[in-house]
Amino acid sequence: MNDSTSERLDRVIRETGAEPTHAVIWLHGLGADGHDFEPIVPHLRAAARRPVRFVFPHAPVRPVTINGGMAMRAWYDILGMSIDRDQDEAGILASVASVHVLIDEQIESGIEAGNIVLAGFSQGGAIALRTGLARTEALAGVMALSCYLLQADRLESWSQPASARVPVFMAHGEHDPIVPLALGRQAADRLEAAGYSVEWHSYPMPHSVSPEEIQAIDAWLEAIWS
Repeated sequence: MNDSTSERLDRVIRETGAEPTHAVIWLHGLGADGHDFEPIVPHLRAAARRPVRFVFPHAPVRPVTINGGMAMRAWYDILGMSIDRDQDEAGILASVASVHVLIDEQIESGIEAGNIVLAGFSQGGAIALRTGLARTEALAGVMALSCYLLQADRLESWSQPASARVPVFMAHGEHDPIVPLALGRQAADRLEAAGYSVEWHSYPMPHSVSPEEIQAIDAWLEAIWS
């Protein structure tokens, strides 16, 4: 899957032990950076029980149309208010290629694909789904938080047969003003209709992550890594 033309993403690395046997690649949301989810690591007991490498990449800086063309870290441009429809396909595919490279790097370092989780929040969650389900080898799981499914109408054309057995964790805020809860639920329903095993959670929160959600993430990680 490695594409030498893909942009190599700068990243933050956190490890919970020497010689990691597991990895989590966690993609941040629009306008954030790789440091955004670093503070969650100490709260994950599943990561304390085994040596895990957390990779928090920084998205490229690019103008974002919906924000008046302001340059910020973004996995792709957002062209209009219909965030699940107004999509920057070139930007999406470029980010997908770069994240494939990140995954390949972990495999080349000795971590099995079946021990790698691809996670993301908001835009990052959308890219995590679009990348993780397009791998030719099955990952341990895909975690998609407060997001939607990119290119949902073409799922069968870009997803890979191996991804059908990849567990998917999805969670969303019931009061999310940025990515409406309905978009997350539609994504989960679309994946379930296609045969994916989706664990769905919703919480009384806005576009954020809650302590209860972190507990559910921890339990899911322990389950898929055990």
